[in-house]
Amino acid sequence: MQLEDLFIKNAIRAKLPLQTREEIIQKAGEILVEADAVEPRYIHAMKQAIDELGPYCVIAPGIALLHARPEDGVKRACLSLLTLKSAVPFGHSANDPVDLVFTLGAQDKKGHIEALAELAQFLSKEDFLQRLRTCETSQNLQEEIFQYISKRK
Repeated sequence: MQLEDLFIKNAIRAKLPLQTREEIIQKAGEILVEADAVEPRYIHAMKQAIDELGPYCVIAPGIALLHARPEDGVKRACLSLLTLKSAVPFGHSANDPVDLVFTLGAQDKKGHIEALAELAQFLSKEDFLQRLRTCETSQNLQEEIFQYISKRK
């Protein structure tokens, strides 16, 4: 699965004024529900995973990757990105606070692993991540992402 197939354009939002981990998970899930990519129960599953496993989703300094199991309500493979107006602690000892929040929905284990591999390459570019952090509007953020993806082809 390629990044351009995963990203949902209207699920890329810049500088949201969210203040807690719970608000972030709720909003991230709602955006994918609005895009008809996941069922509403996916939001609860993401919250439950963090409650049970801790802030495992904070995968790098400032970056969270929210997700749940495919059977928790994924309708189609999807990826969203929220940037936050102010960084928010998730409770991770090394990688807090978070200001970039990706939300992944995969339809099966194989797709999940492929999507994570694609995303890992995307997240390894520190200069690119800094550009994402400086985008002030959702439109600029969308343009930055899709421009980066088209350059990689």
